[in-house]
Amino acid sequence: MADAVVIELANKLAEECLAVQAETGEERLFMEVGEVLGASSQTLEEAFLTAIRTRMANDKARGFLARKLREHRGKAGA
Repeated sequence: MADAVVIELANKLAEECLAVQAETGEERLFMEVGEVLGASSQTLEEAFLTAIRTRMANDKARGFLARKLREHRGKAGA
């Protein structure tokens, strides 16, 4: 397990990277950032990629639930 400083750095970098991705539309920017990190710190690279993946998975799951709820409410109102 990475130490708290590495996790904190990875989390902050993940948030910033996702914000840049959203603004620029570069959906795979995080992979490029991961490569840059991997060249100097595999530990930070792994923590960053984990932070990115968990946030992306969370966003996907929340979107899925929102769609399900809209579908349900649409059927209930029909």
